[in-house]
Amino acid sequence: MERKFKVGVLGATGMVGQRFISLLENHPWYEVVTVAASPRSAGKTYEEAVGGRWKMTTPMPEAVKKLVVMNVNEVEKVAAGVDFVFSAVDMSKEEIKAIEEAYAKTETPVVSNNSAHRWTPDVPMVVPEINPEHFKVIEFQKKRLGTKKGFVAVKPNCSIQSYAPVLTAWKEFEPYEVVATTYQAISGAGKTFQDWPEMEGNIIPFIGGEEEKSEQEPLRIWGAIQDGVIVKAQEPKITCQCVRVPVLNGHTAAVFVKFRKQPTKEQLIEKLVNFSGLPQELKLPSAPEQFIQYIEEENRPQVALDVDFERGMGVSVGRLRKDSVYDWKFIGLSHNTVRGAAGGAVLCAELLTAQGYIERK
Repeated sequence: MERKFKVGVLGATGMVGQRFISLLENHPWYEVVTVAASPRSAGKTYEEAVGGRWKMTTPMPEAVKKLVVMNVNEVEKVAAGVDFVFSAVDMSKEEIKAIEEAYAKTETPVVSNNSAHRWTPDVPMVVPEINPEHFKVIEFQKKRLGTKKGFVAVKPNCSIQSYAPVLTAWKEFEPYEVVATTYQAISGAGKTFQDWPEMEGNIIPFIGGEEEKSEQEPLRIWGAIQDGVIVKAQEPKITCQCVRVPVLNGHTAAVFVKFRKQPTKEQLIEKLVNFSGLPQELKLPSAPEQFIQYIEEENRPQVALDVDFERGMGVSVGRLRKDSVYDWKFIGLSHNTVRGAAGGAVLCAELLTAQGYIERK
């Protein structure tokens, strides 16, 4: 690669923005040259703007400390110095939609962690191992936006990463009804225990908007492009409850599945451990070698032991067993701010780069 792509991070001072910064340190393809955030952070160095709010366990990368934070609303100015941007802005949905499209219209591709565009019909929402073909809808989006290179692509919600890949691996057995309960880490709300002491020793049985996302977003991922838009799949029907638990990183799911074709336990496990996709085939820098691991021990997967599997980009599954009401049940675990947020977006960008959608300006 003759030179690294110049990357901007929008919303760089928040938790997901920080995760982007830490994941992109020493990335073989990408270099963070621009950080942008709200007007109150603009003009300060990144180190000053973040201050004592650095939430990663690894130190702030030296390369970004002295970057001067730009005002994310100065779209043309920010876009001028980068090949593409990652978006983790903290605004209302309508504001996010508007600003991400504004960046796209400057011929700057936007790879977003936000939910605002997940149901925009011509915006691909992609887990690269599951539905990379949805990137083809970008050509229709460009026509709508009037762009040659600019577009918006998004990754799905963090809550579905621990079970949607599993159900995809089992597609040939035709899962048609799913009950899932997710036990979600506090970093999913952009918090640490320092920020949110009332979560210690506590469970909150409500996360706003999360259940609808957990039920509907997998159907969009399993959908198809028709007449220039993505039409969601009709099955499996998913019902979900989402619970906030006192864990820093890692979303766990307890899942029950009914199948039209009855698989054996051995068949189900074989499909999981052999499931891979384009990122593995292309050996993309952030791709896990093993996307899904199956753990035999009865007391796994555990957040403390398994959340960092494949640098947080893999999914861990255990406790697969027959159920007395449904056919099978299992426990899934994924890292919500790596695979479920910034890491998933970085992998999307790598695939978009490999396929020629992201180019140097």
